Amino acid sequence: VMRRLSLWCGRRPTRLIVYGIAAYFLLAAPAARRASRAYLDRALGRPATWRDLYRHILCFASTIHDRIYLLNGGEKAFTIHWFGDAALHALHAAHGGFLLFGAHLGSFELMRTLAHTIPNLKVSMAMYPDNARQLNAMLSAVNPRALADVIPLGQLDSMLSVHNRLQQGEMIGILADRASGADHYQCVNFLGAPAHFPTGPFRLAAMLREPVYFMAGLYQGDNVYAVHFEPIADFSDTSRATRDAAIAAALARYVAVLEKHCRAHPYNWFNFFDFWGSARDEN
Repeated sequence: VMRRLSLWCGRRPTRLIVYGIAAYFLLAAPAARRASRAYLDRALGRPATWRDLYRHILCFASTIHDRIYLLNGGEKAFTIHWFGDAALHALHAAHGGFLLFGAHLGSFELMRTLAHTIPNLKVSMAMYPDNARQLNAMLSAVNPRALADVIPLGQLDSMLSVHNRLQQGEMIGILADRASGADHYQCVNFLGAPAHFPTGPFRLAAMLREPVYFMAGLYQGDNVYAVHFEPIADFSDTSRATRDAAIAAALARYVAVLEKHCRAHPYNWFNFFDFWGSARDEN
C-alpha cells in the first residue's frame, strides 16, 4: 500500500504517513525499542529520551520510504552531498572494480546512484541469503530489474560471481557489520564495549586481493543525504602469510570508521537487536 501511495502521490504527501508508522513502531515494538535505547545510550553518551527513540525509528522509516524512489531512478528528488568520492573515482579509473563495505547505517541504496556519476559504471550488491531474500522481495515489488544487481553470498559460486563482476569493472557493495548463518567473527571494541563482527567480507576481499572502501549514505533530514567514502584496506599485495593480520587490521579500521559515523550521526544506525549480546555471552 505504501509503495503504491508513494509512487502515485509523491514523497512529500506520503511522508506524513511515515511519521505515523514510526510512532506506531515506537509503541508497539518493545524489543526494538530496548535495542534502540541501548545503542543510543552509547552513541549519544547520555541516557536516550523518548524523543531520541522516536527520531531513531523515524530515520529508519524515512530511509525505507526513500528506497522506493531510489530504486525507481528518482534520485533527482534528493539533495546528495558527496564526500571522498574524488579518490574513489581515481581508484576506479586506475584499478577497475573494487569492494564497497557498508553497514546497516543510513541508506546503502544510494550506492546505486554512484553509477550515474561515472560513465559505464555498474554497481552490484553481494548479500547473505537471508538478507537477499528480504531485499529481493522488496526489489521485485518496487523495481524487478534491480534483481539482476544482487549476488547471493554463501553459495559455491559466490566468490566466482563477485570476481567476474569485479573483473568487468563493477563496484560490489557488501553490508559488512552483520552476517547470516555460519561465519567467523572477531571481537572488536565498538562504542565502548566488545562486539562481534563477521570476518567473512574481509576474508573475501583478501582472497580476491581487492581494495576496500567504506561507504555510508547518511540521512540528514527532509530530502538530504550525505554520502561518505573512506579507504579501509588494499589487499592487492597481501601474501598468504600476512593475510590474517591484514584482515584483522582491516576489520579494526572498518569498526573505527563505523563508530565515528555512529557518534556523528547516531540516528542512522539500524541494527534493532542486542548488538553486544553475543560478546557478553562469550565472556
